Amino acid sequence: MSATSARDNANPPPRAIFGDLDAAIPPAKVLRVLVACEFSGIVRDAFLENGHDAWSCDLLPAEHNSNRHIQGDVRDILNDGWDFLIVAHPPCTRLCNSGVRWLHKPPPGKTIDQMWKDLREGAELFSDLWNAPIPHICVENPVIHSHAKNLIRNYVEFSQSVQPWQFGHPETKRTCFWLKNLPRLRPTKIVEGRTPRVHRMPPSPDRWRERSRFFPGIAKAMADQWGNPVPYTVYKQMSLL
Repeated sequence: MSATSARDNANPPPRAIFGDLDAAIPPAKVLRVLVACEFSGIVRDAFLENGHDAWSCDLLPAEHNSNRHIQGDVRDILNDGWDFLIVAHPPCTRLCNSGVRWLHKPPPGKTIDQMWKDLREGAELFSDLWNAPIPHICVENPVIHSHAKNLIRNYVEFSQSVQPWQFGHPETKRTCFWLKNLPRLRPTKIVEGRTPRVHRMPPSPDRWRERSRFFPGIAKAMADQWGNPVPYTVYKQMSLL
């Protein structure tokens, strides 16, 4: 499947970013961006708006019937020559600290064997994404517990954690980023308000959908700040890692 379209050709190349690095940054180029585990298109569209060749991929269909969405297992397309991989919201229920208790006392209707099977599958997905043959990678996930860390191949601790209120959203929801050949994301708009809106959502059939929705302010910061990645050594020299 071709990853280009007339829409791409009509978009101007993205502007150069990191003002203090302008002398070190090579000319901007259009990047082939894969946004994994995303059906909403929020991160994908942020990169599209900056002129990049961006696609989302998820087991679910696109929320808004986008022709920029690939429905299926993202691992089937990791070797298709992408410049950039962003994992927007991988299945994390069994990997994160908040779910570790279920590994010892499963919820009603589940068994311990099922919980550990889910954990191994989640760790395998994280491993495949983190070790993908793609130059620049960002994996988003909550804090991971020790059992999951032991199962993830080439595991390293997360590079940074951010909050929505650092990017224009007046609420709290700690998000961790595992970054490969990328600098830490810089806050763009610190606002008042520290409401844990997502945590307080009442039970409903669509609660999981809303909890997994990415924050547009963070997505825009990603597209603006990472839209023209430069060699890892440049970031290190400028103390941005």
